[in-house]
Amino acid sequence: MALQSSVRALKKQPRLDDEVRFLRSWIEKPLHMGAVMPSGKLLARTMAQYVDIHSTGPVIELGPGTGAITNALVEHGVDQKRLVLVEYNPSFCALLRERYPQATIVQGDAYRLRDTLWDVLPEPATAVVSGLPLVTKPMLTRMKLIRDSFNLLEPGAPFVQFTYSVAPPIPKSLPGVATEASERIWMNIPPARVWVYRKG
Repeated sequence: MALQSSVRALKKQPRLDDEVRFLRSWIEKPLHMGAVMPSGKLLARTMAQYVDIHSTGPVIELGPGTGAITNALVEHGVDQKRLVLVEYNPSFCALLRERYPQATIVQGDAYRLRDTLWDVLPEPATAVVSGLPLVTKPMLTRMKLIRDSFNLLEPGAPFVQFTYSVAPPIPKSLPGVATEASERIWMNIPPARVWVYRKG
């Protein structure tokens, strides 16, 4: 019985460590963080389901933090070698390199995506999955991010973004862009919704 308890404690430890890391980073730079805590498992799985596991192109993740969504992508079936993780925080980058040694980790500014990834992608990406705090940014910054993302994506490939806000992080009525949204994920703290944008 004691052995089972210690195994359970070991399994819970990384999640607790991640929450402490997130909280510390949020206290230091609140506007750089999308959340106070890592994304919940259901939210992360919902985001991952929009990524085509049968494609071979790169999957870009913006603001992976400690890797909650990254882990969901890998569990969904995305090969680690396809992952291009763009993270601003150097300590999170070190953690991601340790946890996902086959992924490409890029320490850089996702809001300057063209400059950050200009020499990284061997071919167009099959998805951009974003955990960035878009609603804290001006609308022009959000629009530039999605425009730069579409320039890196195959036609019709998804830009996947979650938000805690009731309103979409990027307007639904963009010309030539198809938009869809998940149901509100009440099991996440705070409740969230996933928005998906595709340009033909």
